[in-house]
Amino acid sequence: MPRPRPLILALAALAMLLPLAAVHADDEFLPPLQAYRYTIDSDGQRIVVHWRVEPGYYLYRKRMGIVTEAPGVTLGEAVYPRGELHTDEYFGEQEIFRGAFDVTVPVTIEGAGARDVPITLKLQGCADAGLCYPPTSWETVVSVPAAATAADTTATAGSGPTGLDALLAQARSGGGIGAGGDEFLDPDVAFRLAAIADGPDRVRLTWEIAPDYYLYRERLAVTTTGTGATLGSPTLPRGESHSDEYFGEQEIYREELTATVPVARAGGVAMTLPLAVTYQGCADAGLCYPPITKTFNVDLPAGGTMSATAGDFVSKQDRMAGFIRSGNLLYVIGFFFGAGLLLAFTPCVLPMVPILSGIIAGQGANVTTRRAFFLSLSYVLGMACTYTLAGIAAAAAGAQVQAVFQQPWIVTVFALLFVVLALSMFGLFTIQMPAAIQTRLADASNRQQAGTFGGVAVMGALSALIVTTCVAPALVATLAVIGQSGNVLRGGLALFAMSLGMGAPLLAVGASAGKLLPKAGAWMDTVKRAFGVLFLVVAAWMLARLVPGPLALLLWAVPAFAALWVCWLAVARSRRKWIPRLVGGLAGLYGAVLLAGALLGGSDPLAPIPQLARTHGELPFTTIKSVADLEARVEAARAAGQPVMLDFYADWCVSCKEMEKYTFTDPSVQAALARVVLLRADVTANDAEDQALLKHFGIYGPPTIAFYGADGVERRNFRVVGYMKAGEFAPLAARATE
Repeated sequence: MPRPRPLILALAALAMLLPLAAVHADDEFLPPLQAYRYTIDSDGQRIVVHWRVEPGYYLYRKRMGIVTEAPGVTLGEAVYPRGELHTDEYFGEQEIFRGAFDVTVPVTIEGAGARDVPITLKLQGCADAGLCYPPTSWETVVSVPAAATAADTTATAGSGPTGLDALLAQARSGGGIGAGGDEFLDPDVAFRLAAIADGPDRVRLTWEIAPDYYLYRERLAVTTTGTGATLGSPTLPRGESHSDEYFGEQEIYREELTATVPVARAGGVAMTLPLAVTYQGCADAGLCYPPITKTFNVDLPAGGTMSATAGDFVSKQDRMAGFIRSGNLLYVIGFFFGAGLLLAFTPCVLPMVPILSGIIAGQGANVTTRRAFFLSLSYVLGMACTYTLAGIAAAAAGAQVQAVFQQPWIVTVFALLFVVLALSMFGLFTIQMPAAIQTRLADASNRQQAGTFGGVAVMGALSALIVTTCVAPALVATLAVIGQSGNVLRGGLALFAMSLGMGAPLLAVGASAGKLLPKAGAWMDTVKRAFGVLFLVVAAWMLARLVPGPLALLLWAVPAFAALWVCWLAVARSRRKWIPRLVGGLAGLYGAVLLAGALLGGSDPLAPIPQLARTHGELPFTTIKSVADLEARVEAARAAGQPVMLDFYADWCVSCKEMEKYTFTDPSVQAALARVVLLRADVTANDAEDQALLKHFGIYGPPTIAFYGADGVERRNFRVVGYMKAGEFAPLAARATE
């Protein structure tokens, strides 16, 4: 069985980091300046670099260079001795230098007289034991005499004070550790970390960062192995933008960083909180350290509570993430099954009900309670497995998998599939395999419709990716645990349990369908046509995201008139003819209202006539597209002393539209946001800029809402994920922007 891709990537990353991690082993590898010592001098016509490479180390010929930017100074082509051939694992056949050797460079200086010339030495080398240093540039100065007979002057690098005291002295004096030919600092010296209690419900983390070193914001993570407390997300200040060769545009911190971590706990008694803090940083001179994890035991005083009323707010997703990391595994599985059960009744999941019901109804006279239940189980397991695997992959890759499946052409193809299934339900044609294949499959499974269960499982897998498009606190919590702590087992089990909870009502629908659906007779045709109408409803629901409002009303009118047609056919066969007449009349009337609403410019299928719809004041959002656009808007708000709310929205996100229609129009919410700058990131297209914005915030999709204080710093622990009712959102927004 092949290894999962995230595991392979993790092993590959570990293999790449192991050689670099060996730098920190005591006395195993030399710092670059000790491994490659040099002196430099000049006779007025040439500059000579005398290299002395320590045993067991070597330099690449093609990675060496001597340059100067001094005005009036011209260097000729460097002359190297013959090196030895070396077969390199990464660079192929290479010429390398060992031991002592000289490199000579002709020099021409305009004018007469001696002069001090700044020189840059470029080099890269390796140790035979396996460590390869990054490409390095060292700065030095050589005194060039006025004539060839002048006494040689030598500038020696690599000599002088050594050891930690000398390095710290240079760091304090601003000499630029690691930038001028000096040794790289030990990571514990480059990034000094302290963790202390900041009251009963907060921990303060402080890094002292050496000059010419920096930390990545996205590489910071804080976890706890304790069971008596839950951590919120760290509150971090704004860093500076940095274009990284390997990671792209990054936010980094220099000199000093202070982060606050909210802590929610039960009981309020004093306790010792175990913390694991992970971070990663680099030196400007080219060295990037592997991720570092430090553990602390922080003594919290009495007073903190699980409600966190006395301190920072802890969001639902953060509390859930802490529960996954440290809670009893059986409790975690049970809790997330219940969370999935609640999600099953949201608009993001409800469209699965007509899909599964239509599949069962399509079995016709073959449907039994047992068969209906196992068809439902196949659908639910296909959905759960896909949801779990896609979630793990998304968290490991930091990607928004569901948004990929919301591309217009994918949604259109899937909607057309439902239209085809609906037409099949209406009796226009029959979808089946060729007779020869059907016969073989039937013989192989004792004349059961073989392949049906697999097909239903595939339909469940597609539904998980395309139909359930919204994020929720429970989903984000599991993805955060997998992505930040790498705990795939706990996160994956929580995802699978949540998926089964979402599918539990579908199992009930399947089992009941076997009892309620007639086995034969004229009513069977009516029931199948009714489920064909439901398939058209699902198709209209999916396509309405992609078209303008009036055209969306026309799409909704199609299943309404189809329902009228089904009821008209059913009147002749019904004993209680008033029932299909009433239902058909209401469906036809609704279809007519939808047509009128489309002509009048309406867009809401629940209130098609815009002139008769109750109007709600909309929030005045300003749309932003990129990280640079966001930062400019936040900076302008900070200068004006205003807080900011950023709403992540997409046309294909049902919960986003719920927030827009029911929450943002509430008077209490609008009052809480009266003095707040309102920004909206529309990530419907999921293009490169949208993905960069989502990655900047480390979120997995809409709806997600972020708040910034008047100081321009995000209140990370107040993030809202998923739909939230106005009564809960208004006080949270007021507190987040106070």
